[in-house]
Amino acid sequence: MRGRRIFTKRPVLSCCLLLFLLSIAATGWLIKRTWEELRPFQATLLPQDLTFRKHQFLDRNGIPLSVTFDNPWNVHDWLPLHEIPTLLQEAFIASEDRRFYRHHGVDWLARAHALMQNILALRGVRGASTITEQVVRILHPRPRTLWSRWLEGFEAASLEEHFSKAEIFEFYLNQVPYSRQRRGVLQAARLHFDRDPGTLTAAETLTLAVLVRAPGRLSLKQGAGDLTKSVQRLGDFLIREGKLGANEREELTLTNLHLTELHLPVEAGHFIRQLTHHEFPQQSLPTSEIWSTTGSPRVLTTLDSVLQGQVQDILDQHMHDLKHLDVHNGAALAVDHQTDEVLVWVNSSVIKNENSGGWIDCVTSPRQPGSTLKPFLYGLALDRGWTPATIIDDSPLARPVGDGMHPFRNYSRKHYGPLRLREALGNSLNIPAIRTIQFTGVEDFLDLLHNMGIAGLDRTAGHYGEGLALGNGEVTLLELVQGYTILARGGVVHPLRFTLSGKNYGPTRHRLFSHEAASLIADILSDPQARRLEFGSGNILRFPVQTAVKTGTSNDHRDAWAVGFNHRYTVGIWMGNLDGHSTGGLTGITGPGLILRSVFSELNRFEEAQPLSTSQRLGVARICSNTGQLAGPFCQSIVEKFMLDTMPLTVCTQHGAADSKVTVAGAAQAKIGTTVHIIQPAPNLQMAMDPHIPDSIEAYPMKISGGHAATRVEWSVDGQLAGITGENDRHFMWPLTRGSHQAQARVWQGKGDLPLLTPEVRFVVK
Repeated sequence: MRGRRIFTKRPVLSCCLLLFLLSIAATGWLIKRTWEELRPFQATLLPQDLTFRKHQFLDRNGIPLSVTFDNPWNVHDWLPLHEIPTLLQEAFIASEDRRFYRHHGVDWLARAHALMQNILALRGVRGASTITEQVVRILHPRPRTLWSRWLEGFEAASLEEHFSKAEIFEFYLNQVPYSRQRRGVLQAARLHFDRDPGTLTAAETLTLAVLVRAPGRLSLKQGAGDLTKSVQRLGDFLIREGKLGANEREELTLTNLHLTELHLPVEAGHFIRQLTHHEFPQQSLPTSEIWSTTGSPRVLTTLDSVLQGQVQDILDQHMHDLKHLDVHNGAALAVDHQTDEVLVWVNSSVIKNENSGGWIDCVTSPRQPGSTLKPFLYGLALDRGWTPATIIDDSPLARPVGDGMHPFRNYSRKHYGPLRLREALGNSLNIPAIRTIQFTGVEDFLDLLHNMGIAGLDRTAGHYGEGLALGNGEVTLLELVQGYTILARGGVVHPLRFTLSGKNYGPTRHRLFSHEAASLIADILSDPQARRLEFGSGNILRFPVQTAVKTGTSNDHRDAWAVGFNHRYTVGIWMGNLDGHSTGGLTGITGPGLILRSVFSELNRFEEAQPLSTSQRLGVARICSNTGQLAGPFCQSIVEKFMLDTMPLTVCTQHGAADSKVTVAGAAQAKIGTTVHIIQPAPNLQMAMDPHIPDSIEAYPMKISGGHAATRVEWSVDGQLAGITGENDRHFMWPLTRGSHQAQARVWQGKGDLPLLTPEVRFVVK
């Protein structure tokens, strides 16, 4: 019996020993595997240390221009803990982890309670994850298994050793997932209420805490029944804890919640696409091909969202007003040429649908520029020896094209004969421009345009021919505005900037025009007197602040342009139809010119008026208005600006005393049939300037008598040429100046006839 007992005890000992060894092995394996699968944490929980795929773009003042929810983390809409409302923090603690500030990562009491509930329910009804464990799950996502829960407990304890409760809670409130790929309370508040958390009501605040439990099941869009009960239960607990006033209980209903979607303050999609194309090309790749990156996830652009919105409204309103002219598309671009920063990038469409071309960026779409290239052509001519007083013949001109002849015409179909370069450019006459490109050469002008950064003119000089002077190629609004910034800066090319700290867009810095030539072109484009023949005296291009302005209209009125610059800003406007069909007679004046004036009004609202930049190496001389030579004693004279090495040296000899007598005799003979005299101002008139009107824009309409033909009228005040008017234009807006004055007019009645000289009229302006 004794031997049998001993025998029977040995298997039990063996089994116990085996179980002991297996438990040691299993424990070792468990410890080893646990150690291998535990993951380390990053150095900080701040957004700048998190990886992301796509940047968020902000305007120059930090206002969002874009949103993206494709990033694995919320790196764009981060709120520091002290900026998150106290009620929202307390609601999350009450809803998710009531002992958050007392445990060390794992709430064992809550786990035991949850285990008991799950056993009694025979299913998983509660998880009891602490906020720290949820942060671990966000940082180290794993399949939802018991093994994952095991690892999360160790990592939660480790997380609380590395970071404070405040750091963990701040990270959680900014990364907790919501529906529709939103993360964090700021994105959730904007998704559901289009407001920031600090502006939410108590009911809305508690709603953000409750929605975290089951974002897919508890939805504001699917009815507020279950959600209201959850919010009220949470509210009751906070009232018992003294975190919420008892009088607020009745307000915890979601039946009156007003749900809104987030809308960006301005539309800047085309600008963002252009920016990402040049500075962040990886963001144009499919998401699967974009490598995660670090650094600043938010990019400050140069765009001014306030100006962007104002210009958008201006353009949209004018597009609506001009829809009777069958114009459907428009664009505006504004640049601060002192800093090279793009401030405004606006597209507009009358018909807001997919067929209107709204998805096409009009700022970068090649279009025919019309006359807007002429200033660059004349700038090239000035640098090659011409002056603003160079005489250019504006007479009928035709050039052979194929087997026929192509006649060049001015827009008005009028011809003015010999004109000074200032008048030819100011009135945007076509025939003088053709004669100018004959002087400079088509190939050299094309090279100049290439050096400006116009890439769309990719054909040969022979393809464009002399018509390049009239804009028979294609350029973009972006290229054109960049070209005018060159004139505004005194002839130097600068690349444009799209971000406040980033690389620039366009050709590298180099000088294209001399400072003197650029200054003269700017002076001509800002001279209201220079454009009177074609545009009249009181047109919309006469700005209250000195502004160089040029308009253009392409063939068949397909494109209308207006570009201008003052001492600081360069602005361009384009209007037309992206499908290429003609408008109903839209011109640069009737469409873009009005918009340009309105845009500059906004830009100048808080700016001190300053003159355009002018070279100090310019001289002035009094010249004969007809010959461009130094004025003789009997010439109708004006003061003109010149480069120092092109100052005129020859005195005009075409207008002597004998010529003056002949002119007076001709006028006397005319009295027999048709008398020509000044009817306004009346002799000895005394007038006073209006104190309510700025002196710089106050003008008086001078008039001559009618009943006769008038092909050209030269108006002189105090012996100096004040302006020129064209065919059958018998009035002239003279800028008022105080003092005693004498007015006289020379009237041409036909080609080849001697001009008639009106009697002198004296008047006083006080």
